Amino acid sequence: MPSDRNGVPFPPVRRLGPADLPHCVRLSVDRGWLPEKAKWALLLEVAEVFGVDAPDGAEAQDGALAGAVVLTRYGADLASVGMMLVAARHGRQGLGRALMEHLLAEAGDATVTLFATALGKPLYDKLGFRVIRRSAAFTGRFTPTDTADNSTMRTRPAEAADMAAIIDVDKAAFGADRSRLLERLPTFAEKLLVLQAADGVTGFAAAWPNHTSTVIGPVVAPDAAAAGQLITGLATDTRGQVRVDLDPDRPELPAWAVRHGLRPAGLNPVMAYGTRNPPGDPGRLFAPISVALA
Repeated sequence: MPSDRNGVPFPPVRRLGPADLPHCVRLSVDRGWLPEKAKWALLLEVAEVFGVDAPDGAEAQDGALAGAVVLTRYGADLASVGMMLVAARHGRQGLGRALMEHLLAEAGDATVTLFATALGKPLYDKLGFRVIRRSAAFTGRFTPTDTADNSTMRTRPAEAADMAAIIDVDKAAFGADRSRLLERLPTFAEKLLVLQAADGVTGFAAAWPNHTSTVIGPVVAPDAAAAGQLITGLATDTRGQVRVDLDPDRPELPAWAVRHGLRPAGLNPVMAYGTRNPPGDPGRLFAPISVALA
């Protein structure tokens, strides 16, 4: 492990647990991120969160973290990285690289994906990640339109009995098993809708609060029109700002979002480490659950 600015070695990377929730929240705030207590609680439950304690004694006593990173597994072959954070006072000392190398070793042969920030991308480039697409956060007050809906499908609130169909639809689109995460959506999200067709559930989407906005994600649907139908169902009665993360290079939904009052705010590369291509249908994946869960 590297050392801090005073030459004190950082403690070994350790697996964090629910008791570390306040320390994870404090680390987010330290870097100017939102506290996101609910999201951290979800990640500590369904993912593997690794952290390094602050090496100085006074901070270590109250559980201060020098850094943290999250590994979420989707079966044996696919995983994602999220919430890669190093405390401001411990930046540029090799701690971020040490955390990422630990995570990649834990991931084994799995292909690992992440949403990269401008600050983190140089490190990911050095570690061998490659850019596979782009993502933009479309935010604003959602404005419904008077355009008639000619769809043969309808949206409705999800019920407990729909979870098996949601998992099946998601696995066909995502190409890997996210059931552990999806099973938490009914309690994590404020709203969870399914897209009902004559032959069953063909898509779903969720909306969850994130301090300054309501995040809409995941969005899984058979096409862009159906994705827009789900987003509309979630956003129409939402007070305040809405956020949905979309691929700006896909032709239909970003333009649709702009017509409904949402504007791109930030552009991030999505990167991958490894060569496995999930055997899913990425054309049916319109928005992630969160940028912490690529």
